[in-house]
Amino acid sequence: VRAQPIAIGDLLRYLMAVHGLRQTDLAGIASQGTISDILCGRREISKSLAKKLAAKFHLSAGVFV
Repeated sequence: VRAQPIAIGDLLRYLMAVHGLRQTDLAGIASQGTISDILCGRREISKSLAKKLAAKFHLSAGVFV
């Protein structure tokens, strides 16, 4: 059985919940509108944003791309 890939928005939502963060807590990384668009699946994560999120959550940038 092959696992389905997780949507980036769902991954970000999960990481935010685990770390007790809200959209406004990520203001130094991206605008609240950008974060909202990612969470709703309307926007992909750019490579530069993936690097910033990876640093914030102590993960590899590859997780987000």
